[in-house]
Amino acid sequence: MTRIAIDYTSAVRQRGGIGRYTRELVQALAALGPADDYVLLVADRPRHIAVPASANFRLRWTWVSQPWLTRLWHRLGISLPVEAFTGPVDIFHAPDFVLPPTRRTTRTLLTVHDLSFVRDPESAAPRLRAYLERVVPRSVACADHVLADSAATRSDLLTLYGAPPEKVTVLYSGVSEVFRPVRDPTVLAAVCQRYGLRRPFVLSVGTVQPRKNYARLIRAFAQVRQTAELSDYTLVIAGGRGWLDADIFAQVERSGVRDSVIFPGFVAETDLPALYSAADLFAYPSLYEGFGLPLLEAMACGTPVVASNAASLPEVAGDAALLVDPTDEAGLTRALRWALTDLDLRSRLIARGFKQANRFTWRAAASQLLEIYERLKHNA
Repeated sequence: MTRIAIDYTSAVRQRGGIGRYTRELVQALAALGPADDYVLLVADRPRHIAVPASANFRLRWTWVSQPWLTRLWHRLGISLPVEAFTGPVDIFHAPDFVLPPTRRTTRTLLTVHDLSFVRDPESAAPRLRAYLERVVPRSVACADHVLADSAATRSDLLTLYGAPPEKVTVLYSGVSEVFRPVRDPTVLAAVCQRYGLRRPFVLSVGTVQPRKNYARLIRAFAQVRQTAELSDYTLVIAGGRGWLDADIFAQVERSGVRDSVIFPGFVAETDLPALYSAADLFAYPSLYEGFGLPLLEAMACGTPVVASNAASLPEVAGDAALLVDPTDEAGLTRALRWALTDLDLRSRLIARGFKQANRFTWRAAASQLLEIYERLKHNA
């Protein structure tokens, strides 16, 4: 039996994004059965944590806080091995960009979700960008193997960091089975009331930050509302506050749509299926994404999608979304208007969306990950 340690800190500290990715992947591993022995490592002792109810999953925590571990490992260069907290392991998997020091006998696996801080540096907070530019290339070089969320991210790793092709594998995310159409009007009304929303609305989901291209989306939406039959629509941007977001909120005022753009903040995972289902359209015009899971979740809930044609999004969306250049504001306006008014187009996008979302499952991701763990162990 292989003893595998997984850094589970993001699953505990981050409600969305990489936190969701890590939680879903670990739950899917547990569902495959007790083939290996897992240690889930969390920086700091958590007050509450949900771990798989399986005897082969155990929780460990560090006696050093996460900020101090970052200082010790990545700023001071102190090589305190992660095994001091996990105990001896065969494989250590870091699913959040950065690899800690390990013993020479431990095989290492690193997940890099995207290189947005390189491809779109102006959209990243300066301090975070400086940190990632320093530690991620070093982690990629040190890891025995690297997982990329998409072929686009894999290409970036090969092009920007010179990673050997045989060292980087694409591991697609999955769509949880909870994402399906919600048609109960009582449930839909309840989620709208909970977040102060009014229908009909166009929805976008993601942290409020420049890379999501929300400023252009707001301007395009303001133009869409000039169409008489679409004048009662609102735009809902669901996500926690991020960084460099002042211009996004200012754009609402400048575009004259203060009463028609709603920022409900972070939406609980349990409410997302109803939120997607309540929307008439899902808009995802991001400048860069390593994968773009909300796009697939919207499709799985039967909501037509307009998305950017940048980075990984064409790869993930396939032929099931209306794709536009994220810098073409007029094109985005036309796409939103078309997807809201053309019933035949909407029907085609919805049907294709169901098929596309069904291609991505966490079970498939976990099965592939087990194969990678096995190869790492045998190539030691």
